[in-house]
Amino acid sequence: MKEKLTITELFDTYNLPNIILYAGPIMIALAFVEMYISWRGQKGLYEKKDFIASLTIGIGYIIQGLFTKTLLFIVALWAYNISPLYIKPTWWSYILCFFVLDFCRYWAHRLGHETNFLWATHVTHHNSDKYNFSTSFRLSWTQQIKIIFFIPVSLLGFHPVVFFICHQIAVLYQFWIHTELIRKMPAWFEFFFTTPSHHRVHHAKNDKYLDRNYGSTFIIFDRIFGTFQPEEEQPIYGIKNPVKGYNPLRLVFHVWVDIFKNLLKARSLKESYAILFKAPGKYNPEDYD
Repeated sequence: MKEKLTITELFDTYNLPNIILYAGPIMIALAFVEMYISWRGQKGLYEKKDFIASLTIGIGYIIQGLFTKTLLFIVALWAYNISPLYIKPTWWSYILCFFVLDFCRYWAHRLGHETNFLWATHVTHHNSDKYNFSTSFRLSWTQQIKIIFFIPVSLLGFHPVVFFICHQIAVLYQFWIHTELIRKMPAWFEFFFTTPSHHRVHHAKNDKYLDRNYGSTFIIFDRIFGTFQPEEEQPIYGIKNPVKGYNPLRLVFHVWVDIFKNLLKARSLKESYAILFKAPGKYNPEDYD
């Protein structure tokens, strides 16, 4: 029988660790190991200022997470409580929840590339022209807006604790796929799971690679929805309109600033809508003269 929960009951009953917070030092250490391998092999995978910017953004995200963890719980709990559905927490419910969550993450990620104001919450992750473990630290401080995409997980009746654990594991999975050192995984793994090869394509600005491979943990959703692209030519990393400098605040907020400036100049609701909801780079002020 499903019982409604309060946020106080949830925190009093379950002492849930912030896995990402504890994993942070390990990920930073692995980034230094990769940096050393790159230096010894003269691979050029790291640039000092770029690394410091990524690390600063990542630390800011972790600090922010100490506060947004509660917000995530509140939203998940609200959706869970209003839903008539209930999936009892068992070992298989974690597996099912992870699949459902990854499906939601696919669409949140895809729309984050196809809608300008959502791109503002995600562009930070793409505005480096390097690709290494430290790139995974570049998580925007405004990406919590996309929490709305995960409400269906709780509405389906998954317990908030199940959702929270699956969500953190999904975020941690993203770390190891940000590397040039791992070229290919076994064919069966490449077919089902997102790998470094797949994700290098996603971070590339080569024309054939743009807006491809949105999968977080599973690449099968890209295969199903027609957004899959295998790695063929060498990826060129970054965004089409690069950000000058390494100021973390600019790297996090530059698209938000552009949106705000354009909204101030907008002459109609139609133009304002285009500024917010057209795909990145598709808004042209001259179309509204």
